[in-house]
Amino acid sequence: MRRIVVLLVLIVLLQVAPTLAQQAKGGKAPEITGDWTGTWGPYRPEGSKAPKITKEMILDCNVVLKGDKAWEATFKGDAGGPYKYTIKLEGRLVGDAVLFKGTVDLGEKDGGVYDWIGRATDKEFLGFYTSSKYSGVFRLTRPKKS
Repeated sequence: MRRIVVLLVLIVLLQVAPTLAQQAKGGKAPEITGDWTGTWGPYRPEGSKAPKITKEMILDCNVVLKGDKAWEATFKGDAGGPYKYTIKLEGRLVGDAVLFKGTVDLGEKDGGVYDWIGRATDKEFLGFYTSSKYSGVFRLTRPKKS
């Protein structure tokens, strides 16, 4: 019986130790709230026949903290007309980054339901999104101070 208890404790420690080491090394969560700016566009894997974008589309974003592991991002820009979407972000700290995932319904005229994943550090916010009609990527950084 004692061997089983020791074995179970070792298994738990082996599973928890990498997380504790990562938290100790990373220290604190990155500051991801505030303003971001960058570009977005369709995802085109190697050999894709999808048309090339002649001009990158500008994307601005503001992120606010809404609770433990919850943020809200407001994305806005112009893609043949102005748009603005506010999306709830579910995230978790991994090392020096916050990893996000989510689902949002932007309405039928804007592509319907999207699933997406993202990664944010103090300096960079990356994402990949997909719906039944579209898939794409965005890359944001902190705006340059003027």
